[in-house]
Amino acid sequence: MFSYSYEGRSMVFVEFYLSVPVNTAVQDVRDKVALVKAQFRDEIDEPIIERFNPGAMPVLSYAFTSDVLSPREISTFVEQRIRKRFQTVPGVGKVDMIGGVKREIRVFVRPDRLRALNVGVDQVVRTLQAENQELPAGTISSTQSELVVQIKGRLKRPEDFRRLVVAQRAGGPVYLEQVADVVDGEQELASMALVNGRRAVSLDIVKTSDANTIDVVDDSKEVAEEVRQSLPPGMDMVLVADSAKSIRASLDDVKKTLIEGAILAVLIVFLFLGSWRSTVITGLTLPISLLGTVAGIYFFGFTINLMTLMALSLCIGLLVDDAIVVRENIVRHNAMGKDHRQSALDGTKEIGLAVLATTLTIVAVFLPVAFMGGIIGKFFYQFGVTVATAVLLSMFVSFTLDPMLSSVWYDPDAHGRKKTSGLGRALDRFSAWLDGLGNLYVKVIGWALAHRRSTMAIALASLVGAFVLASRIGGEFVPEPDLSEINVRFETPSGSALEYTQKKVDQVTKIIREYPEVISTYATINSGMDSGKERAGIRVRLKPKAERTMSQKQLVVAIRQRLLKVAGIKITSVAAAAESVNGGQKPIILSVQGPDLVVLQRISDELVAGMKKIPGLVDIRTSLSDPKPTLAVDIDRSQAASLGLSVAQVGQALRPLLAGDDVTTWQDPQGENYDVTVQLPRSERYTAADLDNIYLSSAFADAGGVPHMVPLTQVANITETTGASQINRRNLFREVMIDANVSGRPAGDIGADIQRLQDSMKLPPGYRFQTEGQNKDMIESIGYAVTALLMAVIFIYMVLGSQFNSFILPVSIMTSLPLSLIGVFIALFAFGSTLNIFSIIGVIMLMGLVTKNAILLVDFVKVATEQGIDRTTAIMEAGRTRLRPILMTTAAMIMGMVPLALGLGDGAEQRAPMAHAIIGGLVTSTLLTLIVVPVVYTYLDDLRLWTGRMLRGRQAGAAVAVTEPGSKAE
Repeated sequence: MFSYSYEGRSMVFVEFYLSVPVNTAVQDVRDKVALVKAQFRDEIDEPIIERFNPGAMPVLSYAFTSDVLSPREISTFVEQRIRKRFQTVPGVGKVDMIGGVKREIRVFVRPDRLRALNVGVDQVVRTLQAENQELPAGTISSTQSELVVQIKGRLKRPEDFRRLVVAQRAGGPVYLEQVADVVDGEQELASMALVNGRRAVSLDIVKTSDANTIDVVDDSKEVAEEVRQSLPPGMDMVLVADSAKSIRASLDDVKKTLIEGAILAVLIVFLFLGSWRSTVITGLTLPISLLGTVAGIYFFGFTINLMTLMALSLCIGLLVDDAIVVRENIVRHNAMGKDHRQSALDGTKEIGLAVLATTLTIVAVFLPVAFMGGIIGKFFYQFGVTVATAVLLSMFVSFTLDPMLSSVWYDPDAHGRKKTSGLGRALDRFSAWLDGLGNLYVKVIGWALAHRRSTMAIALASLVGAFVLASRIGGEFVPEPDLSEINVRFETPSGSALEYTQKKVDQVTKIIREYPEVISTYATINSGMDSGKERAGIRVRLKPKAERTMSQKQLVVAIRQRLLKVAGIKITSVAAAAESVNGGQKPIILSVQGPDLVVLQRISDELVAGMKKIPGLVDIRTSLSDPKPTLAVDIDRSQAASLGLSVAQVGQALRPLLAGDDVTTWQDPQGENYDVTVQLPRSERYTAADLDNIYLSSAFADAGGVPHMVPLTQVANITETTGASQINRRNLFREVMIDANVSGRPAGDIGADIQRLQDSMKLPPGYRFQTEGQNKDMIESIGYAVTALLMAVIFIYMVLGSQFNSFILPVSIMTSLPLSLIGVFIALFAFGSTLNIFSIIGVIMLMGLVTKNAILLVDFVKVATEQGIDRTTAIMEAGRTRLRPILMTTAAMIMGMVPLALGLGDGAEQRAPMAHAIIGGLVTSTLLTLIVVPVVYTYLDDLRLWTGRMLRGRQAGAAVAVTEPGSKAE
């Protein structure tokens, strides 16, 4: 539990375990808050309790501008006509208005007139509350009807407030207009919105936590088109932010890579099989499996989202694997001279066990992925279930549709017909090249079997080298996507007025718009999480990635360097608009906790000083910002009591004068309610010296009942001082929160440097550091991922052991698992990717894929040796026979993932590391598996034979020991 407290506002966050239902958590919090609400002061508003997650950010923002209408007229129209319309959209949780100027009846009391007429501000407040009411007085009943009696005491016009009698002095009334100016005006501006530097009134639409972002945006846009038709002349409505745009772009990119991957996988099949009939038979697996998986997604209650589409995109090449192996084996039997029906039966039967084993190993890998704990488990649950469903369906199709079509559809190319076209001859040459490659591979296997120790040494050295290379690969929770949006946040000096912050926003946005890659800027002051008139946030929309000369990362660096030179502001963040995974938080977040704020200040200053020396850390900010200037009013209690005043009376009088109190409401003829606020004019609360003019009405009165007026300075000492602008607590301890962005280095590497810095600092008893943010999530996710990986390895061994009825054969097959890590680290290093949740899931996925090749080899050798063929001959024949399907399936999987690995679409940088890891692992595992697995198989087979001989020798010795005593007895 942690809280952020500002002037007049406090936000308390309660974090629950992921296993706790959200509705239960919300109700528990409501129950606890209800117990303490009775202790709240009267002026505290009713607390708002709502669920918070990254989706609680605005999903859509519209700005309204006009050169004809005043800000008040724009605000009134937006508040009464537009805001309410958006609030009725299904899935919309709330609609915040930024920069609005709401109509308000302002009662500006004059201290000199109050003093002259001996009227206290409390009398003004009581009069306004008492004289502007509608009160029910009961009913008048007869035998036939009933009349309700209601006192109509509401004032009908704003000017009617001026004639209210606030006191009686010298036998005559004192009217409100004698001690105050009543103005039909507007609220003091508390927030501001600017579009491309132009003043605007904006609406931020926030969805409910369980609503679909795209549905809410689409429905809201339909309403926006209706609203646009009803806008008054001269008012413009501009869409300034759309979170669904990046989601759509990512979904479109995944769909595009899915289609491209499918086409490339089918082309690979055509290249290797050399027959359009075989390609059609094999390729039909794709649409059938994909459509069946979509039905499975619906059955499981999932949606077509980024994770399910990415799962389909990654397993495109995987879906045709089983069909490739089955069809290739059927074609091989056709080449033996068998008819197509018999070839279908024999080919499917021969390869069936291997295909079943490969599919079940993949399913065994993804089930642990689907049920991982923590954030990574929630993130990849639908991903894992989708892949497992797709793979099972592809196996079903390869065992049913493919053999059936192969048995009834005659393919002359499979029976050795020579091709006459140019393309056909090219395919024949490629097939002949594969046959030659198979012969070369047999020679390589022969060398490896003759030099088993050298082969194993080379494999081991490669693995060690890969782990050395891994130390140079950075780590982070999620990669930063290029979604063509940048968020800029900065602060002006503590206590700055709204007008000063606006001037700095104008200066900053002007600099940002100088870049040709920038389309628009949308700036807000004192809104959302940027609470405070000295805090501003700017959302920068960029041109699409393909139309820019500078990347998003380059723009972030360039803009930060320019803004650091602007005087009078402190840059707190310049970063990509990352709203999908981390909720827009900075990647580096540290919490320093302890009881004493002074000690926390010293520790945090020392930590920040050390962090500034760490390369790659930028935008370092601490929650202990500059102290806020304050005026301390120290009451002399004895003096106040002697003059008929108490501390409560002083506070109740000062608050409406300075902060302004909404004491009642006024209703216009249209039924709209507006606040009536009592406050000093701004000119009377401009400097600290203005407090000298405030007089308070005493509880003591003269003979005529007129209260004495006591100057504030007579009972209080007013001094200028400073106070905390923000107070943080975590688990009831005082906290200093430090956050930062990263530039040029992964967050995981920087987190390791920060951890070493923390370890070097000696903390007093009762104080501690706590890592938050992405690094905390990364550490947690790695733990769950390692557990899932170990479970996957165990499941693979169990599946293979049951399929081959052996404890030893699975070990030789699983040798390919560590060999795949060589390619993973090389690929991540070559592509400049990092170890993150996507690449880690890619590694886990790889564990199921790389065993396919070893299964095909070992299954053939096992069957051949059981038929009496020599082991070495069986291994060489397995290499010659299985090389084509191994290369074909590997190439199909790689080509199916190439579009994703290139990362050309919007946001593809986030998903590409998964494809990088899988492609690199497939390449090296295929090359090394073809050589190392046969060698390991021979070692394990030798072990099996040696163990058998030892067991038979012991059994023979035991038999001799049993028979010898019997012979002596005879």
